[in-house]
Amino acid sequence: MSTSLNLISEYQHERVLFVNNENAGLHAIIAVHNTKLGPAVGGCRLYPYDNIDSALFDVLRLSRGMSFKNAAAGLPCGGAKGVIMASPQQKSEALFEAFGEAVESLGGCYFTAEDVNTTTDDMNQVLHKTSYVVGREGISGDPSPFTAYGTFCGIKAIARKLNGTDDLHGVKIALQGLGHVGFTLCKMLHDAGAELTVSTHSNRKNMKVATEEWGAREVSDEDLYKVECDILSPNALGATINHTTIPMLRCRAIAGAANNQLLDDECGQILRNKGIFYAPDFIINAGGVINAAQEAFTTYDKEKVMKQVENIYNTVASIVDEAEATGVPESVIAVRRAERRSNGETATEMNDLGLGVTLMAIGMVTVFAILLIVIFCGEMMIKAVNGLGSHKCENEAGSKPVDNQTYIVIEAAVAELTGGRGKIESIEKL
Repeated sequence: MSTSLNLISEYQHERVLFVNNENAGLHAIIAVHNTKLGPAVGGCRLYPYDNIDSALFDVLRLSRGMSFKNAAAGLPCGGAKGVIMASPQQKSEALFEAFGEAVESLGGCYFTAEDVNTTTDDMNQVLHKTSYVVGREGISGDPSPFTAYGTFCGIKAIARKLNGTDDLHGVKIALQGLGHVGFTLCKMLHDAGAELTVSTHSNRKNMKVATEEWGAREVSDEDLYKVECDILSPNALGATINHTTIPMLRCRAIAGAANNQLLDDECGQILRNKGIFYAPDFIINAGGVINAAQEAFTTYDKEKVMKQVENIYNTVASIVDEAEATGVPESVIAVRRAERRSNGETATEMNDLGLGVTLMAIGMVTVFAILLIVIFCGEMMIKAVNGLGSHKCENEAGSKPVDNQTYIVIEAAVAELTGGRGKIESIEKL
């Protein structure tokens, strides 16, 4: 547990909520990483973790990745994630209602959605207890097709880098995972003419379709890494690109929808040294959250969503081009871009000199306009600016009481890890 607790300080999480509701059978963790850009958005994953430390490690990495993903996609929201420690067979209405109560207790700083092993039906049960849910049926709906389509666009950008064309006919792709996203992506790649090799842990029904109807070749998960191919596409759980699997790789590039594909930053550097292109996971798999954010923060417009998702092609292309030119790993470039936007540096990627000069001229005119406004509106302007500010997790120990539910909240800087700058709130039996 101590290693994962260290990550709270290292990753600078704002809040981590441990939830225990014995009556509902709920054991969950919600990690709110960053709300500088707005309320945090991230899915609720259900998985039978071996222990609480494994769940904490996963949710901390996933929530941080959501901050990067949302920032890099230009969305007005921060990053968070929820994990429920259970198997799909343990699902119940009471369990998801209890999770909804936990989301509600955070007072609007976290919007949840479906994720691995959770569905829109599950989210409908969460909605019984909170309105902070996106991906609702009848509005933006299931985000997985948008995640798959964005990943497909990113794979086309990688194919162009490898072959000089984004035509996927004959491109050899080894695809890991045939869940909601992986199965949809597999169909798109088949329709585009790719030669597919696939593996999956448990989706035998989907595997049968992939092999019998789409002509894919099945191999084991371990053998998939050894397949000679153009693109390896991880679409299951994270940390699959690690110090054990990298020596096995016989691919030219990696591009898939799984979160946190790289075990650590060193793995990204090793890939770059080997000349293996990597489409950063939180860039290429942002289609689902782009779709969800439209529902959360504006009037939902599917056509606008699709245009934003298709722009993943351009973002992936620019990152791999920069990596090739500079020798900096794609994963590092992507994180730097996300961090710049999180810090308000939205124009740093406009590198064209002519555009820069134009922006400077526009900026000067804007400054004069603002000065005039300040002169005439002085105090009103100050009050208005003070009234803006980032969305905060305003709900503290005074949250709405929930029967038989225990919350443990760990604030961003934990005292034991930061020399007293933060605190661990007392366990509150509500």
